[in-house]
Amino acid sequence: MFRRLRWFVGLNQKNWSTKRLVNVEQHGPARPNQLPVLDAVHEIAIYIHRFHNLDLFEQGWYKIKVTMRWEEGENSYPGIPARVVQYEAPEVGSDNLCRVWMIDDTDNSFSTPPFQIRYARQDVFLSIMISFYLSFGQCEGQSSAVILKFELMHSPVAEARSDLPVSLNAYAASVHEFKIPPKALLGLHSYCPVHFDAFHAVLVDISVHISLLKASYNTSRQKVSSDSRGSEGTYVEDYVGSNKVMLIKALMAAHDILLEDLRRISAGIDKAIDLTEFTFESDAIEWFSSTPPAHVKIIDGEPLFQLSDKPQGNAEKTAHYTNNLTKQSFQPFSWDDHLLSSLQSLGNQLLCLWNIFLKFHRENKTKILEFLRKSWAIDRKTEWSIWMVYSKVAVSHQYMSNGVEGTSLSHSIFRSSTSTRRLTDDPIHTATMRAELHRRGIAQMRINNQSLQDMYIFEDPLLVPIIIVEHLRNVYHSAGVNSNIIPLEDEARHILENGSRATNKLCGSSPQQNGHVLRIVVFVHGFQGNHLDLRLVRNQWLLIDPKIQFLMSEANEDRTSGDFREMGLRLAQEVISFLKKKMDKASRSGNLKDIKLSFVGHSIGNLIMRTALAESIMEPYLRYLHTYVSISGPHLGYMYSSNSLFNSGLWILKKLKGTQCIHQLTFTDDPDLENTFIYNLSKERTLANFQNVLLLSSPQDGYVPYHSARIEPCPAASLDFSKRGKIFLEMLNNCLDQIQTSSDHRTVMRCDINFNTSSYGRNLNTLIGRTAHIEFLESDIFAKFIMWSFPELFR
Repeated sequence: MFRRLRWFVGLNQKNWSTKRLVNVEQHGPARPNQLPVLDAVHEIAIYIHRFHNLDLFEQGWYKIKVTMRWEEGENSYPGIPARVVQYEAPEVGSDNLCRVWMIDDTDNSFSTPPFQIRYARQDVFLSIMISFYLSFGQCEGQSSAVILKFELMHSPVAEARSDLPVSLNAYAASVHEFKIPPKALLGLHSYCPVHFDAFHAVLVDISVHISLLKASYNTSRQKVSSDSRGSEGTYVEDYVGSNKVMLIKALMAAHDILLEDLRRISAGIDKAIDLTEFTFESDAIEWFSSTPPAHVKIIDGEPLFQLSDKPQGNAEKTAHYTNNLTKQSFQPFSWDDHLLSSLQSLGNQLLCLWNIFLKFHRENKTKILEFLRKSWAIDRKTEWSIWMVYSKVAVSHQYMSNGVEGTSLSHSIFRSSTSTRRLTDDPIHTATMRAELHRRGIAQMRINNQSLQDMYIFEDPLLVPIIIVEHLRNVYHSAGVNSNIIPLEDEARHILENGSRATNKLCGSSPQQNGHVLRIVVFVHGFQGNHLDLRLVRNQWLLIDPKIQFLMSEANEDRTSGDFREMGLRLAQEVISFLKKKMDKASRSGNLKDIKLSFVGHSIGNLIMRTALAESIMEPYLRYLHTYVSISGPHLGYMYSSNSLFNSGLWILKKLKGTQCIHQLTFTDDPDLENTFIYNLSKERTLANFQNVLLLSSPQDGYVPYHSARIEPCPAASLDFSKRGKIFLEMLNNCLDQIQTSSDHRTVMRCDINFNTSSYGRNLNTLIGRTAHIEFLESDIFAKFIMWSFPELFR
């Protein structure tokens, strides 16, 4: 069987459009035994603006395939491609974009013109709109959602000639789906960024626009059964049933939503919209607001139509109804004629508004896309807050006191507070239970919104990580160190306000207002890692700020078993070389206003970064430090590590391979603890110059001690009165002194990531805590939540 394909080619690089409309059979006026079937269609216009390659691993020809269906099943009620518009001509001389797009009738899919990807961060402007029709009548009376499916089709370069044959043999490399909730089907204007999986990191800029429009009506003969006749033998069942009242109400709601959205978008882009062609017919709207079908006795508690007790005329052939509002009697078919006439009037208004929007979008597409993108970013903060818990943590003054006397004081206070604790007050257990309770609350939550739902997140909300955000605040007069968590519902807004004020003040104090700000982010991998380990976090940062310059450090790749001092020096030299090259380029191209230097490290990469910052050659650049992101970094080493299985592995590495960095992590690099590497590193103020500090940890991560990643007290250390306990507390104080928030212009946060590892089962990786440690590298959803909730920290 041959597949039915439709190929369309754009000629002469001009704007063109091709329509493929849904055929609706029309007949003449309805007769008594020929019943009009009223229906409407959801028109879903999908504007595919730009394909941006973030991190595709393979070159070749790509295209985007779009399909749509009702949620009931894979094969139920597909959306029908209705029309295609190339709203902007392809670039002149562009040889990486074929001008052939396709509609496949076998699966009712649409495929964009193929385009060739040659390099990273490449942009391909598709500028094409595909409109789908979904019949309102197919799922009428049901609260059904629509699944919008995007497939990334790929054909390797070796399989495709340079001239690209029309019959490109592409396969689905990745899939991403969105759910359109039932409420959104009445009207929606939303930005819809499409991101595929970690191995196909791209951004497809898409906007989705939905409205309910009246469809032409056809007629179908229906046999009148004996059950449909009254006691007088007349036909009394109204063929325009309550489901048609739902249709009318839906059209009215779509009318109001579209009109309101037009005004909202017009105000948002500061561009007046011309509504002179739109005429508001109030009579029709008033009729719809009080017109249920005749056989429905009560609508919203108020009877409107009822069968007359004394029918007029020949009662054997027809029946009369009385309007309780007007007290007038009329025949059912005269009521139907008025209904159809009024429905036609409302449908015309909706179509007129829809065409006004399409014209307005065509004239202001860039501004509208930017407005919808900003609205999307704001809405996501609210949506993703379902999985985020905000707290404010007060850091006690005693923990920030240096010296032996301060140490003894805090020791005694912490001992007295922990002596009354139960054994279940272990920080790891407490954090896990807190996240589990929040996850149970989500399981009982009914998520019902009117925005597009990303199925990567909403397909199973229980698999999404729970993120507990703690904003650190200094408390200089604390009665006890244990009562330090203060719930704060609007903590996210508070942090954003502080970050915004800080950004404004810094920008306002600069003598060069119009200069260029060079933003550089350095990513450092962990033990035996690869320079691409943190690419998912990098990609999220690029989405927030596409103008950043990033360095994926390779200086210590395959050399992470040696001395931290050597690794730190190599990183410092690599960073300075990269900085000078970018600074020279920025200075030649224009006025260099400022530099913002940020660091992101995973595992022991954090110790390598801090060691590099302590190098004397980095001193001239410390004033440019901006944001520091620590992902499960052992800042306090492996002292008091409670993972016996992992500790056994460390012992083997030290004994059999003599790994120097493992000796330094476990404080066995020197007999005197005061001469150990990590203890002396804590004295270096490597974190003090950063404007923002984020400490990411997970209670499920067994590779890095929980307290070490969070730079917080350890219960085991509080019970240790030996020199070891004293050294630990001094290290803790040294680090906390560096991240104290003495100014409202500085943000310090602990972000506790609680992954749902139930799908991994019980295996060795889960038992030793490796699963969560690696999940930081293989999942970007935690980074997406944090970075898009606090974008000011990453710009």
